[in-house]
Amino acid sequence: MAMNNSLVNTARLLGAGLRALLVLTVLTGVLYPLAVTGVAQAAFHGKANGSEVTADGRVVGSSLIGQQGYSLDYFQPRPADGLGENTVNTQYKLLLSGATNRSADNPELIKGVKEAKAKVVRDNSTADYRVRPSQVPADAVTSSGSGLDPDISPRYAQIQVHRVAERNGLSVAQVEKLVEDHTQGRTLGFMGEPRVNVLELNIALRELVTRS
Repeated sequence: MAMNNSLVNTARLLGAGLRALLVLTVLTGVLYPLAVTGVAQAAFHGKANGSEVTADGRVVGSSLIGQQGYSLDYFQPRPADGLGENTVNTQYKLLLSGATNRSADNPELIKGVKEAKAKVVRDNSTADYRVRPSQVPADAVTSSGSGLDPDISPRYAQIQVHRVAERNGLSVAQVEKLVEDHTQGRTLGFMGEPRVNVLELNIALRELVTRS
């Protein structure tokens, strides 16, 4: 009799546990994700779908992820020295985010910064405008912690204005206005620093060149 009671109690406990597992699976594995997804799609549709940026009717990138490879006709982003390729997956060369993890006195970092600064000065100096090394901001020669920063400082955008204007047949005033219109202030007025989204700025630049 005692053994039968023990088996009945064990079966009852197992049954209660399985029912609890089923209920919690439905609640936390189905209903909760659906509710969160529904709220996100309704209230934050753009952000929930990757903050996609479109141009000419197609997606050209995300406002949250920086892109490399722009020609000098366009504004240049921050360096991405921390990026690497996924060597495991040979079908797709996926980018890996990350910083260089080099200390401030690392000889390779110092050498790279000096070379990057010289290149910024060289690339952005025009016939009637000379960039001085002291004008080059830190974000022009160093990558961000993730290596994927989509923004640059207004100061870095400004030293590119003359080069972009010259190469696209625009006036300096036109390009300066473009930078001004795409400069975002501090988040909530006090967090972070003013910034310029490079992808969105370059899309606006292309539209301006097309209209001119």
